[in-house]
Amino acid sequence: MPRYTAAVPLRLAQLPLRTPCTVTAVHGSRPVRRRLLELGLVPGTRVSVVGVSPLGDPLELEVRGSRLSLRKKEALTIEVTQ
Repeated sequence: MPRYTAAVPLRLAQLPLRTPCTVTAVHGSRPVRRRLLELGLVPGTRVSVVGVSPLGDPLELEVRGSRLSLRKKEALTIEVTQ
């Protein structure tokens, strides 16, 4: 009998460098979620991680032709698909 497992959503902080993806959902507390949406990280937006600091936090993202930095904690609240 086959076993069915729920798919674990992929998070932005888990992507390798330069891998394009699409935002599917933004989670987190209301103020953090609102700020991420204001920065352009709305569902359907293409995003890629273009840089990581030497200690792994923050991440540099390319969103709609602009670059922004996010803490890894905040990037873990963003669900993506490849």
